Amino acid sequence: MDERLAPQAPLEESLDTLSAVLDEIRSARARSRAEIGARTGLSRGVVAQRVNELIHAGLVVEGEVGPSTGGRPPRQISFRADAGHVLVADLGATSIDVAVTDLDGRILGHRDEPSDIAAGPERCLDRVDELFAELTAATRDLPGRLWGVGIGVPGPVEFRSGRPVSPPIMPGWDGYPVRERFAAAHGAPVWVDNDVNLLALGEWRSGIAVGHDNVVVVKIGTGIGAGIISNGRIHRGAQGAAGDVGHIQVVDDASVTCRCGNIGCLEALAGGSALARQGEALALDGHSDRLRAALDQHGSVSAEDVARAASFGDTAAVALLHDAGHRVGLTLASLANFFNPSLIVIGGGVAQSGDQLLAAIRETVYRRSLPLATRDLLVKRSSLGALAGVIGASSMVVEQLFARDAIARWLHAGEPAGMPDDLLVAGA
Repeated sequence: MDERLAPQAPLEESLDTLSAVLDEIRSARARSRAEIGARTGLSRGVVAQRVNELIHAGLVVEGEVGPSTGGRPPRQISFRADAGHVLVADLGATSIDVAVTDLDGRILGHRDEPSDIAAGPERCLDRVDELFAELTAATRDLPGRLWGVGIGVPGPVEFRSGRPVSPPIMPGWDGYPVRERFAAAHGAPVWVDNDVNLLALGEWRSGIAVGHDNVVVVKIGTGIGAGIISNGRIHRGAQGAAGDVGHIQVVDDASVTCRCGNIGCLEALAGGSALARQGEALALDGHSDRLRAALDQHGSVSAEDVARAASFGDTAAVALLHDAGHRVGLTLASLANFFNPSLIVIGGGVAQSGDQLLAAIRETVYRRSLPLATRDLLVKRSSLGALAGVIGASSMVVEQLFARDAIARWLHAGEPAGMPDDLLVAGA
């Protein structure tokens, strides 16, 4: 390792307090030295020392004098979100969203377009790189240098290596070195995660889940997955496979085959592909005039067509969405009993299409969960819509950059820009 890049961290005993102080400032929970001390329990001297270190490092800045609470008015302290920028991409089964953000996750530029994840990693990621180049060229006053890259994909990811592992809807992606590819192209640390985890992070940081420390965020798109926030932290499990609720078996029927190779999975009955397949069958059987019209017009039926037909009162489409919502609700009721979240968020393209699905999920969860588990439980629709993934990807990168051990590796340099990916991502 280049000696100039060797970790020169603050003393071990100061890392915890430095990280705690920075976290309070970044989250805007504390805006003065006194508030930091009150929230962390650290002494006035320790707070002052850590704040001064962060100011010297260019990570926080003192602003105007704040309101007095009886003594000398305090100086307001804020995080320097403009110290650098982050590039992020959220790849879905049928779309690509890319964005450039500041270090607070504020979107400075955004692009989205249809895509097919089944086209393979080279084609999809080449397009991501092209969109990244367009964004950086078009974004005015881009803050600082590139601090990191975040990528979301619609399948299981081994978080430590940043590689997809046997993703059911991503042929050709198994074991693909996504992290290494972008690290080499951009000279920055890269993190890769499941797209549903990013949805959960986005809602928790900037959306409807703000203030909730135990949350389940469910994405109903082509497939079904869940992101879990446990005690204020994303829960990925031992290898990164936590939350794959779409492959929970809900029926023992050999005729219900799933793309994962098993039978009876929730996704095979209630995911977007399943709704499209069932909707097309209704159209062909003559049970739905609206779905028949969609089939004639487009040559196929989509889950969005089913939702649209249901919004116009199509009886067969309404019944189809109610059945799917009931099945999802049964699975979530079990999760509510097991995990006891305070909030369940329903997102994804299918869930955003209409109210019937959400209503069926909510009714089933409340009816089938234990009274204590639902005493204060809320079931709500995602508030960030299509932007949740890129906001969550930015949050993932920043959280990893400012994790205690990562700070120790780059604080001496003032910023992580240009540092080797394996130095900062090691032990992720």
